[in-house]
Amino acid sequence: MAFAPTPIPSRTQFVLEAIKHGILTGRLSPGQALVESELAAQFGVSKTPVREALKTLAGTGLVVMSQYKGATVRMVDAHMAREVYDVRLLLEPEALRRTVTRRASLEPARSALISADEAVDAAERSLANREFHRALYLPCGNPLLARMLDEVRDQAALVSAVAWAAEPSWEQEAAQHREILRLALAGDAEGAARALHEHIAAFVQRAFPEGAEL
Repeated sequence: MAFAPTPIPSRTQFVLEAIKHGILTGRLSPGQALVESELAAQFGVSKTPVREALKTLAGTGLVVMSQYKGATVRMVDAHMAREVYDVRLLLEPEALRRTVTRRASLEPARSALISADEAVDAAERSLANREFHRALYLPCGNPLLARMLDEVRDQAALVSAVAWAAEPSWEQEAAQHREILRLALAGDAEGAARALHEHIAAFVQRAFPEGAEL
């Protein structure tokens, strides 16, 4: 039986993922200009897929489009961090509670923790951290809830990248991740949800003290 070849990602998708990776790993810093002609030359494409990728990233909140300044990486401040993390505080612990209650597999979360521990640089660790949190809420049983959290996932990662660049706190957060997963694997839905809520709130309070009232 013949299998259809795997579709090759479009040029726009390729450019979008490359720019997103640069933003979320800190290689492209907040406020940095994203010049279409420079990016097109870098990726060996025309300006059209670059322009479309930037528009999509603006829709997800990672890029800001200005009539006068063009496209730039979104700046992060305490107000922006509070907005994003407020959504996470409202939704993510509840999603984890449901994941644990329905006894969904948490092996992807365990794997993400291992990847974070074995990461060779901040970029790998950051991506593993994102996967850990997503592995907790994705199997919650409510696709709409999971999609809502996915919508703020990139912005949360941008906040984290900025905070970690200023003051790395990997070890503290890794210990909290292990405790959250321990409670979840033990079937303690309320305890895991509470630990996750404390973990999320503590991070933004520590990194952005102006927004401490979360």
